[in-house]
Amino acid sequence: MNLSKLLTPERIVFLNGADKPSVIGELIDVLHRDKALKDRDMALCDVMARENYLSTGMEHGLAVPHAKTDAVDELVVSFGLHRAGLDFESLDGRPAHFIFLVLSPRSTSGPHIQALARITRGLKDEENRRALLQARNLGELTRILTGQDVS
Repeated sequence: MNLSKLLTPERIVFLNGADKPSVIGELIDVLHRDKALKDRDMALCDVMARENYLSTGMEHGLAVPHAKTDAVDELVVSFGLHRAGLDFESLDGRPAHFIFLVLSPRSTSGPHIQALARITRGLKDEENRRALLQARNLGELTRILTGQDVS
């Protein structure tokens, strides 16, 4: 599923939040800790505004909250696995387990669209989804997503 061009190991986490706003906050914090954001609050506000406009819950347990924002200088992505799943107002009505946060500068569109397409393609495969849910630790999760061994 190699998403190594989009994700670094530091931006991959297990999520604990009980609802959509809390897991989006967790993923924003991952990028903030990795110094990928110029303004954490602006990034969060822009993602939530986009999410309130139209949910980014897709199908097969995938959600891709995203926004164009002045809080970043380049495309940045974080990923969280929520084992239990949570309501993301998904198209198929099923809980979201695989949550990618995608932020890009307001002035660009190509990389943003390409990232969204790459993510959705990678998660269409049932075997990939099953492997992610069965990952025992962050090392396995990272290897499945990026092909990088970070044991």
